[in-house]
Parts: sequence; C-alpha cells; structure tokens
Amino acid sequence: MRTHLSKATLITVLLAASAAGWHLTRAFNISGTWAFSVDLEEGGHGDPTFEFKQQGDKLTGTYDGPMGHQDVTGTVTGNKAVFGFQASNDGETVKATYTATLESETKMSGTVEFSTDVRGKWTAKKK
Repeated sequence: MRTHLSKATLITVLLAASAAGWHLTRAFNISGTWAFSVDLEEGGHGDPTFEFKQQGDKLTGTYDGPMGHQDVTGTVTGNKAVFGFQASNDGETVKATYTATLESETKMSGTVEFSTDVRGKWTAKKK
C-alpha cells in the first residue's frame, strides 16, 4: 500500500510540474496591430505602431513611426520575442532591435537598442 501511494504521489507531482512548465513556456501569438510607447535613455520619446504577422516562431510585419515605414522581421519563443528593422537616416543605415517579454497576447514590454548606441525601454498594447 505504501509503495502504491508513493507512485501515485510521484505521478501527481510530475503531472502538476509538467502542466506548470507548459504554462510558463507557452508560445504567445502576437499577430495584429500594436501601439508602442518608447522612452529613450537620452530623453527622446516615440509612439510607433507595429503590425505583426506570426507563423510559428517566425515574425514579420511593419513599423510606422519616427523612423518612417519599415519592414520588420523577428522570432517569438515562449514568452520572449526579438524583432527589428533597418532604416536609412541621413545616408547612414540604422538597425533597431527590440527585445520583448510577452505578458499576455495583448501586452508586452522590453528594451530597444539602435546600432547608434541609443537604448531605451518600451511598453506596448494590442489595439
């Protein structure tokens, strides 16, 4: 009886851990239109709009904001995403890389880094 109870307890614990682990690493689908609020360390601010299309872990879309209209590419893994674009500014190519923590399918936040060594933080909500 004692051995039977231990196996049952072990199975219950493993199933609970498995379910909890799935929830923590569940992939979000962030397809849609997002309103961002970006604050740069040097004091600048912008409110760009991103339009995402997600297929599996692949992310494509567009950016509309202070740096014009740009094509976006990236990846989504669990509750993390990395995406960005390149833009020309006064003949110089600037790369923007956004790193996100997905809080839900309608809210995320993270950091942005530009190849010009400008950095910032941002929040976003799905429209």
